[in-house]
Amino acid sequence: QVTLVESGGGLVQAGDSLRLSCAASGRAFNNYAMAWGWFRQAPAKEREFVAAISWTGARTNYADSVQGRFTISRDNAKNMVYLQMNSLKPEDTAVYYCAAGAYQQLPYKYDYWGQGTQVTVSS
Repeated sequence: QVTLVESGGGLVQAGDSLRLSCAASGRAFNNYAMAWGWFRQAPAKEREFVAAISWTGARTNYADSVQGRFTISRDNAKNMVYLQMNSLKPEDTAVYYCAAGAYQQLPYKYDYWGQGTQVTVSS
């Protein structure tokens, strides 16, 4: 069993920055080289891919809407993944989820999910 817990969400103004964190625990997580992903879901919208990072951190992938503003990183020694979000826009408002699984953009490729953290960006 793997447990993921996100933190760092909040209410900010457009142009501000936030750093989301996700902590993983569980024996299964330590046994398999999993990639991490961040997804988000706004009200009445489908869950969408934001960013992904491979197990070694050598590969990263971003949605076009966040490319150049968001940075995903990981610390395998601490079982942590981060999402640095800069130049936030109102359209970034959503619940943000971290996930562990395959290095993919498709949500169903991820096996484990956190409970989500709310990010609200006011104009």
